[in-house]
Amino acid sequence: MNNHQPPSLWSGQLLHFAVLILLLPLTWFLWVKIGQPFPVLFWLSIGVPIAHQVFVWIGWRIELKSKAVSNSIGFTNYLIIFFVLLVARPILVLLLAWADGESLGLGLVPRIIVAIALLVPAIYAMYSVNKYFGFIRAAGGDHFDLNYRNMPLVKKCMFKYSGNSMYVFGFLMFWGIAIAFNSSAALLASGFCHVYIWVHYFATEKPDMDYLYGGHQLL
Repeated sequence: MNNHQPPSLWSGQLLHFAVLILLLPLTWFLWVKIGQPFPVLFWLSIGVPIAHQVFVWIGWRIELKSKAVSNSIGFTNYLIIFFVLLVARPILVLLLAWADGESLGLGLVPRIIVAIALLVPAIYAMYSVNKYFGFIRAAGGDHFDLNYRNMPLVKKCMFKYSGNSMYVFGFLMFWGIAIAFNSSAALLASGFCHVYIWVHYFATEKPDMDYLYGGHQLL
């Protein structure tokens, strides 16, 4: 573990909010262009990822600084909130894709081919995370428990290709769902989710990993 001070609450967040301020009107513009389909489902598909990543940003930073999460709601309740929000993300995109199906205009055969090409690495990435990395660790366990910080780097399965296999490959699941259901609204929501998770990486996760691991556990 690095002996320097942990990143402040606001470290990296200028990038976070600057990109978010650009992403939201762009997403709105593109949503209007495709006919403003299913506004409640669509904006829930956008809003839940924002709520999730803001929750993680604040939770991680105040835990590193003062163990405020552990001393208030506790790690278990943090995990419950984390995973409820995490699971809600693909469910909302799936519901949106189902409701908005056939709006994209893709033929059946190319749709099947592209969906499989996206979903297979995504599912394998989730399997790799579960088997070799662990979802508790992925949820930020290393911010709460020193034991996670002493675990070795994972280089098996999809982690052979990227140390951040969940973001590189796992988020292809959203795209695969959108293509499988032929949904333009779900495709747009998937694009937002994938771009925004990388904003989280560079604005929140990377500064934290630099502190926890000295920059050795990145991409």
